[in-house]
Amino acid sequence: HATTSHVMSPRLVAARVHRTTSRRPLPCAPLRGTPTRTEARMANIASQIKRNRQNETRRDRNRQVRSKLKTEVRAFRAAAASGDKEAATTAYRAAARALDKAASKGIVHRNTAANRKSGMAKQLAEL
Repeated sequence: HATTSHVMSPRLVAARVHRTTSRRPLPCAPLRGTPTRTEARMANIASQIKRNRQNETRRDRNRQVRSKLKTEVRAFRAAAASGDKEAATTAYRAAARALDKAASKGIVHRNTAANRKSGMAKQLAEL
């Protein structure tokens, strides 16, 4: 082997150079405000543009329903904590209805809704 010189392929040279470079991320320009979901990536295909629009509308609606659901459940928990059985019963009915609606629309899983209703019913029975 003393007679042949050691010649590395360009691929190996590139790999070795790459390994010796630092692992720090490359500097990039700071973001000027966070882009909205639709601005982040804009599709060129009409059907995808429509799909993005539909997804955005559904996302907004789901957020509203989820927020309303949390408010109803929170109202029940407050009524149950106060010890007022009538108020807790009324709040339970509203919360259970909101959970059922959210489950029917697929915003929360039906088992999740059932478990939450069960826990609230148990809390109500203890009053």
